[in-house]
Amino acid sequence: MIIGVLKEQLPEKRVSLVPDIVRQLEKQGVTVWVEPGAGAAAFYADDTYIQAGATVRPRAEILQHADLVCSIQIPDDWQLLRAGTILAGVYQPLHHHELMQQWALHPLTTYSLDNIPRTTRAQSMDVLSSQANIAGYKAVLVAAVSYGRYFPMFMTAAGSIAPAKVLILGAGVAGLQAIATARRLGGVVEVFDTRPVVKEEVMSLGAKFISVEGAADASHAGGYAVEQSAGYKQQQEVLIAASIAKADIVITTAQIPGKRAPLLVTAPMIDSMRPGSVIVDLAAGTGGNTVFTKDQQTVLHNGITIIGDSNLPASMPADASKLYAKNIFNFLQLLIKDGQLVNNLQDDIIKGACITHQGTVISERLQAVLK
Repeated sequence: MIIGVLKEQLPEKRVSLVPDIVRQLEKQGVTVWVEPGAGAAAFYADDTYIQAGATVRPRAEILQHADLVCSIQIPDDWQLLRAGTILAGVYQPLHHHELMQQWALHPLTTYSLDNIPRTTRAQSMDVLSSQANIAGYKAVLVAAVSYGRYFPMFMTAAGSIAPAKVLILGAGVAGLQAIATARRLGGVVEVFDTRPVVKEEVMSLGAKFISVEGAADASHAGGYAVEQSAGYKQQQEVLIAASIAKADIVITTAQIPGKRAPLLVTAPMIDSMRPGSVIVDLAAGTGGNTVFTKDQQTVLHNGITIIGDSNLPASMPADASKLYAKNIFNFLQLLIKDGQLVNNLQDDIIKGACITHQGTVISERLQAVLK
């Protein structure tokens, strides 16, 4: 069996497999082909792959002959994949359902690891969590660099500097890491989340939790936000507006599977912030949590910097690739038996991750969107 690793297109700097994981796959009797320069942007040179047992092969050869092709992002030249090839990555199938239908007709067997059920058994394969952890950490650092003032409180002979006030919208994996990072930098942190169950975690990190009564149950939403009632949204808007008016830094993280990200930050809210304040929107890839967000762009509105970046993990490519590669290796352990691929759709993890197979869309979540 041959697993191929493609070089991602910039601005994506991560790579699907790192040399340590290649070495483990080779021990299992799997042949790994790597496109030239696939790991270069993540500081993994071709020589390190060769030393791990991989073979460096041209992209066209990988696309035509590999049994399973690893590509984190959607490859532009996927049409070159031969029929029956298995493609594995993070493809946001609920947002790219037309493309998924094309892949089914090609036909390709597609595994999207962002669709893996978030169960205890699947924790070691949870790419959303491993990458969101990085995104939350880096979001605060990006904000700190863009912010024209100190984060911590300083008392000097020249006068005292008040600490930065940070508001984080969403206390999932990214939000919790953002809390921890902002606190390490000396910020005063407030957190809003629709799930009361996260209050204890938020407070344990030294932040204040802002709650709104009457939230819809999000316990089965896989760590995402869910649609809320009109009454709840009104209460939510009032409380968020009051907190944003005092905030120097805002980190937004809320997303809903298969839908536009909830619009939490309105134009009047942004206008209430003092000039020099910074917003980092991690939901930019699905529309953003602010009215002015543009993915992969920085917008300046009335002195407020709004940074939209749905792929912050790619800005820390070495560690992000290492964690992602471990996630996908653990997933592959469910597929590889005696050096061969076995697509056991009776396994709930494989079934959840499998989007297309044998000419049809088999993902139940995507089927529901297509109806």
